[in-house]
Amino acid sequence: MSLTSIRRSSVATVLVAGALVLGLSACSSSGGGSAMDKASATAAVSQTAQATAPVEQVADQPFGAACAAVPKDGAGSFAGMAKDPVATAASNNPLLSTLVTAVKQAGLVDTLNSAQNITVFAPTNDAFAKLPKAALDAVLADKDKLTKILTYHVTPNRLAPTALPGSHKTLQGGEAEVSGSGEDFTVNGNAKVLCGNVQTANATVYIVDTVLMPAS
Repeated sequence: MSLTSIRRSSVATVLVAGALVLGLSACSSSGGGSAMDKASATAAVSQTAQATAPVEQVADQPFGAACAAVPKDGAGSFAGMAKDPVATAASNNPLLSTLVTAVKQAGLVDTLNSAQNITVFAPTNDAFAKLPKAALDAVLADKDKLTKILTYHVTPNRLAPTALPGSHKTLQGGEAEVSGSGEDFTVNGNAKVLCGNVQTANATVYIVDTVLMPAS
């Protein structure tokens, strides 16, 4: 290549570079010079969404050691229970079959299924098994007493884990006292939450290891 050709090529390169610089400057100055501002705003929104999304996801998750015993799929799984009202959802959970029997015996299925935004402390089968058999049979045979015990396990507010600590009025009329924080909660000092923040269509459920008894 001749010296003249090299010089012409260099000049052309400089001219192209200059045109690109001018073009970029014109783009950034047009419309109030906001190209960089728009990019910054978009990045800020993206960072905010990324910062908040994980918190919302964590808040929706059930917690506790007994959650591992809940079926992974089907009507009795967390996803399946979320589609049904609480009494129906409980009937599909193998941990709660005795509770479901008691709810049916008391005639509370429709009451619980039609209630809106409630919290249910749900004793496991093992929780009912702690009661002497004669005492449990007597309670199941006494509809009025059974209704009082079961409605004592229900509050008229849907309580997230962060709102759980404190005293809560129940449908029975008495107060249930919850202590703890994070993923460690106890109701009335002796009923430990084994699997909490379980969602159904109309309730938040906290599965407990002890039957709650209202003051007589």
